[in-house]
Amino acid sequence: MTNTTNHPAGRYASVNGVTLYYEVHGQGKPLVMLHGGFGTFEMFEALSPTLAEKYQVIGVDLYGHGHTALTDRPFRFENMADDIAGLIEHLGFEKVDLLGFSLGGAVALQTAIRYPEHINKLVLISTPFKRTGWHPEMQVGMTAFAPEFFMNTPIYDGYLRVAPKPEDFPRLVTNMREALSQDYDWTEQVSALKIPTLIIAGDADGLPPSHAVAFFTLLGGGLKDAGWNGEHLVPSQLAILPGATHYNITFRADLLLPVLAPFLSK
Repeated sequence: MTNTTNHPAGRYASVNGVTLYYEVHGQGKPLVMLHGGFGTFEMFEALSPTLAEKYQVIGVDLYGHGHTALTDRPFRFENMADDIAGLIEHLGFEKVDLLGFSLGGAVALQTAIRYPEHINKLVLISTPFKRTGWHPEMQVGMTAFAPEFFMNTPIYDGYLRVAPKPEDFPRLVTNMREALSQDYDWTEQVSALKIPTLIIAGDADGLPPSHAVAFFTLLGGGLKDAGWNGEHLVPSQLAILPGATHYNITFRADLLLPVLAPFLSK
């Protein structure tokens, strides 16, 4: 497809009781991309055009976000993972590469845990494997979301521009606050993952670099020297990006693409 991100070829799939919005760009091996909280697929505008030169990029607006309407269903990572699995099946793919940032990373991780048969490779950007992995102030901030915080911000403007029911914004914020206040710890499930996973975090992210290292360790990484010929390398990888924050990391194509390209292509 030749559509640019500015003129999206929006499509909808009825999956798991919701009408999920997605866009398809480029051709090749399928790569599903899941944005962060209160965002849309546009969050990846610095990355997706380059990735679409080599891959069939499927950009999703997660449940309740962007073009995908809110329903009465509660916000849960597991439900949203079921949405993504439903979309993969709807599109007729046996396996996809799956990339997620922040909220999208949590959904991507749950998709890999619940539907490993559908995931070829997993890329998690700024994604902890347990709630306490976030810096303490991030944990507190998630319990304090209020609709008025977002008024006069690009997040609210973006929602008004594309949401099927713009008046749902306060309900989205309330639902997200409730969901992100719930404790979770996926240590056991992550330790059992067999999918090659690339963990990416900024050195000034919403989670400390030590948590990203702990995540990598759960996947078997960093436990011993890889050897002269890399004979002890594990399938998963870790990247800590310099000068990257939780708020700019998806725009740092200069840092992300050199890390993503070899992992996805090998």
